[in-house]
Amino acid sequence: MALGEVLLKRGKITADQLSDARASCNKPTDRVESQLVKMGFASELDVLEVVGEQLSIPVIDLGSIEVDRELLKLVPSRIVHRYRLFPVSRENGTIRIATANALNLYAFDEIRMLTGSRVEPLLATEADVQRSINKYYGVGGETIGAMVADEGIELVTDVSEEDKDLIEMAQEATVVRLVNEILLEAIRDRASDVHIEPYEGGLKIRYRIDGVLHTTNVPPEIRRFHAAIVSRIKILSNLNIAEHRLPQDGGFKIRAQNRDIDLRVSIIPAVHGAAVVMRILDKSSALLGLEDLGMDGNVLTQFNKIIQQPFGIILVTGPTGSGKTTTLYSALNSIKSDKIKILTVEDPVEYQLDGINQVQMRPKIGLTFASGLRAFLRHDPDVILVGEIRDLETAEVAINASLTGHLVFSTLHTNDAPTANARLLDMGVEPFLVSSAIGGVLAQRLVRKICSDCCEEFTPDPDKIPPDLELEPGQKLSRGKGCRECRNSGYRGRLGIFELMTMNDKLREMVVRRASIGDMVVAAQENGLEPMRTDGWDKVRKGLTSIEEVVRVTKAGL
Repeated sequence: MALGEVLLKRGKITADQLSDARASCNKPTDRVESQLVKMGFASELDVLEVVGEQLSIPVIDLGSIEVDRELLKLVPSRIVHRYRLFPVSRENGTIRIATANALNLYAFDEIRMLTGSRVEPLLATEADVQRSINKYYGVGGETIGAMVADEGIELVTDVSEEDKDLIEMAQEATVVRLVNEILLEAIRDRASDVHIEPYEGGLKIRYRIDGVLHTTNVPPEIRRFHAAIVSRIKILSNLNIAEHRLPQDGGFKIRAQNRDIDLRVSIIPAVHGAAVVMRILDKSSALLGLEDLGMDGNVLTQFNKIIQQPFGIILVTGPTGSGKTTTLYSALNSIKSDKIKILTVEDPVEYQLDGINQVQMRPKIGLTFASGLRAFLRHDPDVILVGEIRDLETAEVAINASLTGHLVFSTLHTNDAPTANARLLDMGVEPFLVSSAIGGVLAQRLVRKICSDCCEEFTPDPDKIPPDLELEPGQKLSRGKGCRECRNSGYRGRLGIFELMTMNDKLREMVVRRASIGDMVVAAQENGLEPMRTDGWDKVRKGLTSIEEVVRVTKAGL
C-alpha cells in the first residue's frame, strides 16, 4: 500500500489533503509524502514511522540516546554534512547511522568503504539529525570546513586591515552562509538573543532560550573568521564596518520558516574583538492575547477594566527582558479600533502593529520621548504609548498628557508595583501629579513553562517546599523529564507572573504625603493586590511551571 494511503487509513490525514498533496507533485522527483509534510498535513515523524514499518527500520529519538564520541571521530565530518546523517553507535563490526532518508545507499556505501564496517540504518527526523550534527560537530561545521579548505579566501585577523578586504571577506558566499546558519539554528531553537563573544582562546556563540543562556557547539576554526562574521552582520545592519572603537546599534529583517523576523543588533568593542548581540524579534509573539501571556483571574479582569479607561497612566514594571513591551502591545492590540487613534514613541520600535502609528525615537536629532510626546498631543490621539519613562521631563509630559484626557501606557524599571509611585517621586515629579495620574501599575516576571511533551506528575519533597507555598497533603506537582522538543531542559516556552496595583483614594492620599513603601504595600494588598509570588504559586499548583522557576525570578515577600 502506498505511503499516503497508509497515512489516510490511520487517520493522520484526510482524503482532501492527500488529493492536494498529489496535485502539488509537479516534478518527477516530487514525492507525495514530502508534499504532505511540506504542506503541513502530516508530521515528518508520522511519515517516518510508516517508512520504518515498510522497510523494517527502527525509528529513534536522537535526543534520548547515548552517542559514541569515538565513533564521531571515525566518520568524517564531510560525509556527515554532505549526506545529512549522524553516526550513533557501533557494535560487532556494525555502525548504526541515523538518517531521514533510508534510501541513501551512496552514503552507506561510502561509510562502509571508509570504515570497513557494515552499516545499519536508523530513521530519525531531519530536524533531529540536523540538531545532533550541530550539537556534536558544531553549527556551520560544513561551511567552516569549506572556508578553511578554500585557499582563495584571505583571512582577516587584524582590525586595522583595509576596509575593502573586510567587505570582500564579508560578501564571500561561505561567510554569508555561515551567518545564515547561525541565525537559522537560533530561530529553530526559539532563541530570543544570539551572543557572539570573542576570547583569546576562541569564539563562543550562545543562544538565550526561554531566558537562559545556552552555549552552542561550534568548530574551533570559527575564531579565524570572527572579523568576517562581524563585518557581514554590520553590512546587513547598515553599520559602518570601518568603525572598531565605538559601540554601534542597528538592525535588519529576514524571512525564515515563513515568518517575518526583525533582528536588533548591538556591537561593542571588547578586548579580543567586537562582541555582538542580536535580539530576535518574532512579530507573531507580539500579537498574543493577554490570556496567552499567562494573565488570568482577578488580574486579567482588573487589567482589562483599567485599559478601557478614557484617561490616566498605566505602567508596566519589571527588569529588562521581563516581557513588558509584549504586554503593552497585547493591551494595545486588545483595545485598538477604528474609533480611537493610537500613537507610540519607542526606542526602538520592536514590532510593527497594523492600525497604530509608531514613531522611532532619535535622540541625536532631538526626537526624544519627551519631544515626541509633545508632538503627539497636537496629533489628536486617544491613546499614547511611551516606550519608557526614564527621566523627569518624560514623566512630567506623560502625566500632563494623561491629565488632559489621554490614556497613556508606559514602562518603568521597578521590582514591584507599589514601588512605581516612589520611583516617580524620586525622579522629582510632584506628589499630587502622581496621585492624580496613575490609574494602575502592573509588575511582571517571566517563568519557563513545563514542557507539555515530557510533563509528568510527582510528589514534592516536603523539605524543598518554600514556606509560603500552600499545598494540600499529598498534592502532586508537575515537572518536565526532558525530551528533544525542549532540548532536555524540561521547559518549553515562557509565561508571565503578575501583580496588579489599582489606585484608590487611600493610596492616592498616601502618595501625596509620601508614605513609606511598606505602608503602601499593606494598603495595596487591602485594595486587592496579590503579590507576584502568589500568582507564581498558583501557576505551580496548576502544573504550568515549577517551584524552582518561581524562586528564580522572585524573592520571598514580593
